[in-house]
Order: sequence, then C-alpha cells, then structure tokens
Amino acid sequence: MSNGAAGSGGLTWVVNAGRSEAVKKESSKKMSVERIYQKKTQLEHILLRPDTYIGSVEPVTQQMWVFDEEIGMNLREITFVPGLYKIFDEILVNAADNKQRDKNMSTIKITIDPESNTIAVWNNGKGIPVVEHKDEKMFVPALIFGHLLTSSNYNDNEKKVTGGRNGYGAKLCNIFSTKFTVETACKEYKLSFKQTWQDNMGKTSEAKIKKFDGEDYTCVTFQPDLAKFKMEKLDKDIVALLTRRAYDVAGSCRGVKVMLNGKKLPVNGFRSYVDLYVKDKLDETGVALKVVNETVNERWEVCLTMSEKGFQQISFVNSIATTKGGRHVDYVVDQIVAKLIEVVKKKNKAGVSVKPFQVKNHVSVFVNALIENPTFDSQTKENMTLQTKSFGSKCTLSEKFIRAATNCGIVESILNWVKFKAQTQLNKKCSSVKHSKIKGIPKLDDANDAGGKHSSECTLILTEGDSAKSLAVSGLGVIGRDRYGVFPLRGKMLNVREATHKQIMENAEINNIIKIVGLQYKKSYDDPESLKSLRYGKIMIMTDQDQDGSHIKGLLINFFHHNWPSLLKHTFLEEFITPIVKASKNKQEVSFYSIPEFDEWKKHTENYKTWHIKYYKGLGTSTSKEAKEYFADMERHRIMFKYNGTEDDAAITLAFSKKKTDDRKEWLTNFMEDRRQRRMHGLPEQFLYGTSTRHLSYNDFINKELILFSNSDNERSIPSLVDGLKPGQRKVLFTCMKRNDKREVKVAQLAGSVAEMSAYHHGEQALMMTIVNLAQNFVGSNNINILQPLGQFGTRINGGKDAASPRYIFTMLSPLAKLLFPAVDSSLLKFLYDDNQKVEPEWYIPIIPMVLVNGAEGIGTGWACKISNYDPREIVNNINRMLNHQDPLPMLPRYKNFKGAIHELGQNQYLVSGEVSVLDKNTVEITELPVRTWTQAYKESVLEPMLQGTDKTPPLISDYKEYHTDTTVKFVVRMTEEKLAQAEAAGLHKVFKLQSSLTCNSMVLFDHMGCLKRYESVQDILKEFFELRLHYYKLRKDWLVGSLGAEAAKLSNQARFVLEKIEGKISIENKSKRDLIRMLVQRGYESDPVAAWNKAQEKVCEDTAMCIYASVKAGSLYWNAGDARNAIFFLFQAYKESVLEPMLQGTDKTPPLISDYKEYHTDTTVKFVVRMTEEKLAQAEAAGLHKVFKLQSSLTCNSMVRPSPLKLLNQAVMISHLDT
Repeated sequence: MSNGAAGSGGLTWVVNAGRSEAVKKESSKKMSVERIYQKKTQLEHILLRPDTYIGSVEPVTQQMWVFDEEIGMNLREITFVPGLYKIFDEILVNAADNKQRDKNMSTIKITIDPESNTIAVWNNGKGIPVVEHKDEKMFVPALIFGHLLTSSNYNDNEKKVTGGRNGYGAKLCNIFSTKFTVETACKEYKLSFKQTWQDNMGKTSEAKIKKFDGEDYTCVTFQPDLAKFKMEKLDKDIVALLTRRAYDVAGSCRGVKVMLNGKKLPVNGFRSYVDLYVKDKLDETGVALKVVNETVNERWEVCLTMSEKGFQQISFVNSIATTKGGRHVDYVVDQIVAKLIEVVKKKNKAGVSVKPFQVKNHVSVFVNALIENPTFDSQTKENMTLQTKSFGSKCTLSEKFIRAATNCGIVESILNWVKFKAQTQLNKKCSSVKHSKIKGIPKLDDANDAGGKHSSECTLILTEGDSAKSLAVSGLGVIGRDRYGVFPLRGKMLNVREATHKQIMENAEINNIIKIVGLQYKKSYDDPESLKSLRYGKIMIMTDQDQDGSHIKGLLINFFHHNWPSLLKHTFLEEFITPIVKASKNKQEVSFYSIPEFDEWKKHTENYKTWHIKYYKGLGTSTSKEAKEYFADMERHRIMFKYNGTEDDAAITLAFSKKKTDDRKEWLTNFMEDRRQRRMHGLPEQFLYGTSTRHLSYNDFINKELILFSNSDNERSIPSLVDGLKPGQRKVLFTCMKRNDKREVKVAQLAGSVAEMSAYHHGEQALMMTIVNLAQNFVGSNNINILQPLGQFGTRINGGKDAASPRYIFTMLSPLAKLLFPAVDSSLLKFLYDDNQKVEPEWYIPIIPMVLVNGAEGIGTGWACKISNYDPREIVNNINRMLNHQDPLPMLPRYKNFKGAIHELGQNQYLVSGEVSVLDKNTVEITELPVRTWTQAYKESVLEPMLQGTDKTPPLISDYKEYHTDTTVKFVVRMTEEKLAQAEAAGLHKVFKLQSSLTCNSMVLFDHMGCLKRYESVQDILKEFFELRLHYYKLRKDWLVGSLGAEAAKLSNQARFVLEKIEGKISIENKSKRDLIRMLVQRGYESDPVAAWNKAQEKVCEDTAMCIYASVKAGSLYWNAGDARNAIFFLFQAYKESVLEPMLQGTDKTPPLISDYKEYHTDTTVKFVVRMTEEKLAQAEAAGLHKVFKLQSSLTCNSMVRPSPLKLLNQAVMISHLDT
C-alpha cells in the first residue's frame, strides 16, 4: 500500500477535533501534538469512518421497497442499517458480474440465515484463478478478497458491463464481518481454494488448496459484525430488504436462475419481475394496472405503467439497484414524456399548460441496463452519473411501445390531474396552513376548537340545507359547540369524478369544504399523524332519510374517495341518521330508521293500528326537542363508515364513474331481480340501520342504499308496461279519479291538488307540464288523451310548446279514461303509502295496453325507453284474437290523424313519410310532415334555407305560401321547372326532407313486478299485458262474488235476528251488551260479514308478498265481538232513515208530517220521541198510528225468500201513544 490521502490506499492523517468524555475529566493540561494529529491505516480508517465507504452504520427508518410473500413488492416504512445492506449488495453484485465474464453461468444461490447470522452467495460462473500472483506472492483469491484496493476493473480502456469499479467491494464485506469465508474452484487450473478471515479482516487462516476436477463455482459466506451496525440479529426488515435484492438480481440478470434458501424464485426475466410491483393494483377506475414493456436490445429493457404516487423508478445498471436513478433513467423517461405530452396536448380541453415534470409525476418506469464502465456519485452506487454518450449502446423506444404507453391509463391520469391543477393552487392559498379561524364562508358555524390543538377531535356536520342546519344547531345544545361545527350544503354536490376543470374551479361548495376542513389536493393522509394537519378530524353527513339524501351522501363519499382515498381508511366519514317513522303508545316510543324495518315491526305487532304513527319526511319535520334527544343518544344516531378494502373502492367507482355505465346497468338489473325474488317469496326488503348498527361499509352503503336512488331515477323516467304511465302521470290520474270533478278545473289548481293528495315531492312546473302532456291530442302526441284539453294545450305547429300558461287553461278527466281504467278494479290494486297517506297504486290495470296506445319515451340510469304509438282498434282486434286462442297480428305504428305513410324497413325499424304532390310544372304541395316534425321547425330548418340558399348552394325554391290550420299542414311551394324536374328525379320526399326513420330497438319497461325488462317486439308487450289483464278479470270476478256473498250473508244475518226475535227464540230486553254478544256468539251469529270480508282482504294483502296473486274468497269470515252492535243498531238506523227522515223532510208533493224526533235507545231497548202538530197527530190517529208510522207488515212463509228487515222490524216494534 502506498502512502497518501484517505481513499488513495496509503496511511491517513486524521485531525481529532473532538474531545472524549475521559479527556474532559482530565486536568486542563494542554494536549500534546501527538494526541491531536494521528496516523491511521486504510483498514483503521474504514472502521473509524465507515459512512465514507458503505454508508451509515446507524439504523435509519424510511420508505423502501421490500418483498412481501402475499402482495409482492411493497413500498413500506422499514428500519435498517444502510451499511449492512451495502456489504451484502457488494457480494451479490460480484456474483451477478460473473455472468458478464461467463455466459454459461446459470445459477446464483443465496442463503440468509438470521438464526446463525450467516449469509452466503454462490454462483456457478467461472471460478477465480487458483494461482499465485507473481508480483504479490499470494494466491489470487486471497489477494482480491483480503487486501484493499485490489480489483480486475482498473483498466478503463477495457469496456466492461460489470458492477465493480473502485476495488473496495467484497473487502468491505470482509472488514465488517466477524467471519468471512471464500470458496472457489477453477476448472482451468484443476484446483479449489478456501480461506477464512475473522475479526474484521484482522485474522487470516491458512488457505486450503485442493485438487479439483468438477465445474467452476465461487461461494462467499460471511457473518456480519452486528455490533458495528448496532444490531442484535438480522431482523425481519433487513431480511425483507435483502430478499428484495435477491429478486432484483433474478429480474435483472438475464438467463440466471436465482435460488433463495433452497427455493427457486418465481421470476422469469425482467417483465416477470415488474409484475411483482403491480400485483393486484388497480387504477382509479378499478381496472388492473397495465404494464407496457419492450426489450429494446441486448442491453436495454424498459417497462412502464401508471404511477399511484408521483414519479417512481426502479432501475438497474449492471445488476446494481440504482435506487436514486441516474442518467440512464432520464435517458429513457425523457423519450416517454416527450411523446406523452404530444398526446396530452391534443386531449387537454381544459387549456392548462402541462410541463414535462408534471407528466413525469404520473409515470412508473422500470429500466434494466448494461452500461459500459458506469460511474456513480458515491461508493454506495445509488445514482448513476455517466454521460449518455458513453453508455456504449442506445435505447430507442419503438412506435409500438409509445402507442401502448398512451393507452395504458397514464394519459387519462394526467388529464385528470390537469383538471385539478388550478384547484390545487387555490387550495394552497386557503388551506395549506391550518388556521384556527377562517373567514368569508357564509353560514358556517365553526367548532370552537377547530384548527387548534384539539382539531383532530373536532367533527364537521354537513347538513342538507338550512333547516337541517337548524336541527343540528339545536342538537348541539346538548353536547356543546367546542368540538362540533355545522355547514349547510346547497343542493347536491358535483360529481367530481366526471366534472370538468372549469366546473370544479367555479364550484363554491367544493372550495368551501376544502377550506373549512383544511384539505390539500393530492396529499396522502395514509399516516394517522397527517390528520392532525386538518382543521377537523371527522366529517358527519346529516341528510334527509330519503333517496335524495342518500345521493348527497354518495356524492360526498365520492368526493373524498376520488381526491383523498386514504381518508376513507381512517373512519374519517360518518353519517347522522334520524328516524323516518316513530310509533308511540302511552309513554312507549319506538323509532325506525328505514321503511322496511317499520314494515317488519308492523308484521310482528298485531295491534300496531292502536299506535300513533308519525312519518318524518325530512330533517325539517323533527322538532328542536327531538333534535336534542337525537344528539343526547349520539351512539345510536352516529354511524361510522368503515373501509373494507378494494371492494369498497370498486363499489364507489361503480356508482360514479362514467366508464362503468354497462356495469351499472348490470348492477341495477341484479338489484331488481333480487327485489322480485324477495317479493315473490314474501321476504322483507333489506335495510341497513338496525338497532345494533354502529358502523357501515361503503360497499353496503352503495349496494343497499344508494342503489335505491339510482333505481328511482329509472322509475321516474321509464313507464310501466301495465298502465303505460310514469309515477308523475299516475299521480295525476289518481287525483283526478279521487276528485271525480263534474266541472273543469284549472291546470295550476289541479297541480296543487295532485301534490296534496298524492304526496308529489318534485317541481311544481314539471307537474303542470305532465298534466298538459296528458291532455294533448294533436298529431304526434296521444292517440287517446286521458285528460280533456279545455283551452290551448299546444298544437302540431310547435309540438306542444305553444301551450298557454297553466293558470289560463282547464282540464278534467276524459270520459274515455273512466272506461279505460274501470273503477271496479280499484279494489284489486296495490295502493302505495307515503307519509302514512294512501296515494296512487303501484300501477293501474287498463282494459287495453295504454303503453302501446300512446307510446312511451324516457331516459333513466343505464336504460332508455322508446315505444311508438299504435292504433287502439288494431290493439283491440289483437286482444280479441288472443281471447280466441289465436296469435296477435303484427302492427305498424299509427298516430291519430296522421295522413302520411309508415313502412316497415326491418325488425322494429320504420320509415315515416309525409305527403307531397306536384300541382303543376312549377308548384308542389306539402300536406303532411313526418311524425313529430313540427310545422314551425320544418319551415325554419328546411324551407327557409331552400329559399335563401348559401354561399355554395343557390336557392332551390323561389317562394312558398302557408295554408295551415292548428291541426293540418299545407305548404304550396313554387320553384323553376328545371329545379322541379331535378327534385322529382332525386325524389321529392328526399329533397324536401319529408322522410324520417323510426327505430324502436329500446323497448324497455317496468313489468308488473317492478323490474325493468327489454321487449323484443310489440307482440311481446301485448302478450304479457294480455296474460296479466286476463288474470285480473278473474280476480275481479272473485272479488265481486266475495263482496256480494258478504252482503248476502249480512242481510241473512239481520233477517235471522229479526225472525228469531219475533218467534221469541231470543230476548234482548234487560240484557247488557256483553251478555247479548255472548248469546249471539253461542247461537252461531256472524258479525257484520261485509266488514269482516273487507278486513280479510286487507289481511290477505298484508300477508301476501304480492297481493295481486292473492286468492280472493268470501268464506274466510269470523265473528268480531266489537261488531255485534251492528246487528241491533242496524234495525234502529234502517227505521230512522226509511220512515222518520222522509216524514221530517217531506217531498215536493207531500209536506212534512212531523216537526222533530229524538232518540233514547239503549243497547236493549228502542225509544223514539216524535213531535208533530196537534192537527197532524189527530189525522194520524184517525188513519191508525201503526199504519202511519209503518209499524205493521205481513209475514208470509210460503217461500224461502227472506222478507226485508224493515218489514220484520214493523212487526217487532210497538210504539207508545205520547201526548201532543
């Protein structure tokens, strides 16, 4: 070794600037020059200042990629000693380097034994020459492993692609080991070599040289000096890190099989190795990350995927893990970024400038390179610094790779980021610092401790509107305002997952929430400590317990999941639930948080009708007292959202991602099928908020609560097959039938009545337009309008948009509507309840399929519906054919008063043609337009351009005149003879745009079970309606038989009672009601059979899952003691109504006979006191009081026909002659 400065290999001068504790205790004598200036050997210098050579020997904690058996490569926080990691790496890279010297090398074996603190690295490449070095007088293996600054890599003129360079390498491992053994065998020299060093290369054993005739190999076994690394054993973190390096070599060293602790690593090349990093990882749409890869040449391999957290690179130079990258990584990434920017600029509609480093942040790149004589910025070799021109090879990525790179999700990720760029800047201005007080946010009631040292314990309550805020503020009176803030939301939040950059920038709601909470875009809140940077530690969502409230909750969840998914893992979000129904009786009160839960309670509570039921439509229904009760029982009403992993992520993405449209359709289909099965089997609906519910997964919320909102959108937009009506239209029909107006009513007034009588909860204007549409009868609207258009309800001139204001037009139920929807069917329908109010039925059951008569259109969530109008006469004819067991005939669409033609082009495809004719050589007449081509629109979009012409096209017509009415069309068009001839040759219908296509491939309707169903043909719709309607005729018959049977039983009951009283078989005098009832029961009397039958029908509908399939029978009647009085008092009532009331009122021809009467009956006696003039009484006595007061009748028993109860009453009752 020569003398020189540290690192040159000679002795080293060290200035000991510090003083040890022992020196401090010495007397203050002046230190000698010899103690200040010391000379160390190279070995002593390495041990004294190890960080210069192998990095720190102190434990450090940082994020590192390590291998995990379950998830593959895992970037996590570990504690390790960089120096120990480095000495292992030196030995491992030496083994990998041997592949470059010997192309036949095929295996590297690595053993890591924490128990014995032993690490071994073996390879079957060319062995080290077992020969004596003539200059150094020692064997070569002993020279290169036991003496510093010895290397085979000092010739820089030789181009090598190995990892070794400076001559320290394996010697450093020897120096920092308590035991270090080298074994090698050289086939060339037919010798094997083994030597051991101990005590940090301080002691050397004799080399063992043996004859050898096997295959070459080299094995290095060492025991790290754990004391120098301040360790007691090889812990799990360091083992995981060293294991990752074994996988690194398996992936980066081509053609080499790597064994770890006797097992072959499952890595077959670099592409296979990259899969360990992307295993089971999904992009923001829930799709597995795509990896783009290319083997450019023998020296370059590149893989690319989308980054989850900023720019990430995993790179290797000659099997060295360059954890900090270097110029080889820049060389590759610059090419990729340049191409990505070109694509992003074309797709970036937000107009925000995108710079290369911003694109780079969305990239994860993997580079495996062989570079000639690489240079690094330190002995730890983490950053490669060699100039690109000296690499010794080129890496030019192909066009195929670039195309794949632009389609692997990175471009979409960049574009999403672009949307938030300006928002991020705004966020930094208002929320980058945690403020204790914030200003400028209207209606915010900030928690007193928000932004302070207790901010993580604070909860922000987001309410649905101002009234809900008032409720929350009332409730906070119980628990205090220090840790709770309240902020009201204005309507529904933006779906940030699909919003444009401009929409988000201009959305005050989003900006306010970010500022209130102290959020920072793109910041990860994985670490629980990071939550302390927020002004609030939790957000509690407080909305109405309805479907719109669920949607608001879902949008808020989507907002946080899209921007800060890590927050969802910390139970950051909660909801505050309030009762939707309360049942109370005496001092007992039961609260229900979902309608299915309430329905279940009713089923198991026989006397539930004796309870007082109160429905809570929204938070505004609750009183301040109730608010305090809610907040006093916070445990019951506070529900935490609990994160359950990827299934929650997938559920949220499914509900709100634009890319999941088809998946949402399947989602809703499965929901409706499940609901169908539940109804058919009498199973209860699912509900979330049971008495024991304290937390809720996002997956359950999406699939059991939010789905109801998505389904309701379809229910509002797509009609039912049964009645052809949407819920809003059905509510109008229900109200009109209930009002049964004999006179016309203003549309605006009817709208108010609909809202009141059918619990309509949406916009008043939309409801009035629904009423107008139901009354329209112009061409292209309804074939049969169920409301009468009494006023200007719109015409074909403007397609109904020319209707007068609802304040000025009148309507009433059409006479045909009463025939189409028979009132006798109402007893068979399943009526709905809203806020305990009976409203419209689930559907009406008309006598013909109105969905075909008037057609249908609607766009819902995932589905759209379009059905043409058909001729009611053809429909009736087909129904008659089916009644005669014949198949229905095909039908073409028909529109009332349409004079044009409709021709079938294919399955559910039609050509609709207007009418045009030639009057003379210069004139054509247009007398009909295609269906739903409105007169005014046709004139403006077709005839006017033909008249005016354009810069490139001369005018086609010279003039036109109009002769329309509100119901007919007539244009007389003049043009030159030449132009007319050309038009005829091309086809007048085509030239004048009098043909349009009509496609009905989306015949989607709700069936009678409430499930969406696609129908392939009109005949399928007709057949399904026919079967249901036929079944309901049977039900109607059964119902009428049962009803009339109950009425007959009631009359028989009454007649029997009167007969037995006359015959003396029963006595009612001087008996209490209880005794009388007992007597009637014993004698086999039925209670009021009609009331009992009606009650039985209610029971059938309650107990049957689908009451439309209930058997309606009249025999299941029973005695109800409470109704026994009907058998007695019916007689009194009948006499009063049929005899005394007419006497009191008189008629047009007969003056009143009596002036007044009073009743003094008991449950066992009859007593009427009748007042009349003295003259009238004298006349009655003369005629006979029994006869005048109809207290006599004959009883004939020559037939089995029962006499009327009134006649029997006349024989049973006597009257006293009172004074005048």
